[in-house]
Amino acid sequence: MLTLNIDYFKSKPVNIPKITILLDHGYHIEHLIAALEQVYPQIMTKIRFKLSPKPSEQQKAAQGKSGFVPVAVRWGIERSNAWMKRCKSLVKNFERTLSHATTKIDLCFVRLMLKCLAPAT
Repeated sequence: MLTLNIDYFKSKPVNIPKITILLDHGYHIEHLIAALEQVYPQIMTKIRFKLSPKPSEQQKAAQGKSGFVPVAVRWGIERSNAWMKRCKSLVKNFERTLSHATTKIDLCFVRLMLKCLAPAT
């Protein structure tokens, strides 16, 4: 998606604060950095990648858990993705422009916030 809309991103100033993006262990950070530097090297001054912490067997045993244990930081994003998939228009419709797609995502989150703020009946 970044390469398809690179002109849009390059037209914007890189005035975002430095951010850290947490990745799970299925990603190869060095390949991701190399690809981003090839496409948009200026953004790499603002982005840092870090692997999310993975609990060791000893930490799981201390908590009395075994097998898969979710990492709290990463599950905020997974939960947001699951909520967005409930918006049917995001699931079945594919937008032609980046602005339309981001508007639909914004509307989805506004709907979710309104549901949370609504009094329970």
